[in-house]
Amino acid sequence: MATVPDTSGVPGARDALGPLKDRERVAQRLLESSARHSFDPDTDLDWAAPLEPGKWYCPPELVSLYGTPLWRRMPEEQRMDLSRHEIASLASLGIWFEIILMQLLVRHIYDKPVTSSHVNYALTEIADECRHSRMFARMIDKVGAPTYPVARRHHNLARVLKTVSTTPGSFACTLLGEEILDHMQRLTFPDERVQTLVRGVTRIHVVEEARHVRYAREELRRQMASCPRWEAELTRVSTGEAARVFTAAFINPQVYTNVGLDRREAVAQVRASGHRREVMRAGAQRLTDFLDEIGLLRGAGRRLWRSSGLLA
Repeated sequence: MATVPDTSGVPGARDALGPLKDRERVAQRLLESSARHSFDPDTDLDWAAPLEPGKWYCPPELVSLYGTPLWRRMPEEQRMDLSRHEIASLASLGIWFEIILMQLLVRHIYDKPVTSSHVNYALTEIADECRHSRMFARMIDKVGAPTYPVARRHHNLARVLKTVSTTPGSFACTLLGEEILDHMQRLTFPDERVQTLVRGVTRIHVVEEARHVRYAREELRRQMASCPRWEAELTRVSTGEAARVFTAAFINPQVYTNVGLDRREAVAQVRASGHRREVMRAGAQRLTDFLDEIGLLRGAGRRLWRSSGLLA
């Protein structure tokens, strides 16, 4: 069984980060949970059922324009249509991010013992992410919205980030993508105002992502306890930049054009919206509290997080 890495060379690391849990035991528990609580979206969701008239595609409070002057002028039908396009935009973002995550996980386990529980769970998570990406793509098709790829500059910047990312940076970025969307989905799947299919998709994602978050948090805590100072500092900067890119790419502004709104006016009102800032910060708070606890929100990295709008 794997042992906890020696952190004796890192003054105060164990005290600052708390007790580290045995990597293999954590992985074994997550594998047991996966065996009990995994889904097959192809059979566990009713894809043949028609969409329900008069229902939202996400809670209206999570739509980017909610509460703005433009929102107050929009008829209810147009607001619901915007929620349809925004759920497709978020699903497109999720697929992009999960493809990045799968590459980072494969790189993480490349030189690790293939029979270990840690590697076995990573492969299980990769299989989960493959199913999630297919599920999101099928949902986009079912709701009749287009896909919304991220801007080319963000696509290419992510190519650089995932290439130069440190191991702790990879797990920090994993949490960035998973925890903010998880917060919004936890508000979505119990909401009876929302389409049944969307609620089912978000419920599956929430249940399975809870394991992924646990795996990433435990490994990030372990990595930050043992990595050299230069790697910790690079991780702070790369994670802060990832936060900035992630928020900039969160909703593709083409959604506003596609529902008949003036794109510039809509983007400006979203940026000025205090409600939207609170939604994003609330989604990130659990994550930023954790990153602050383990020493990742310092210096230039903290300034980048502030510029992303995710850190109060």
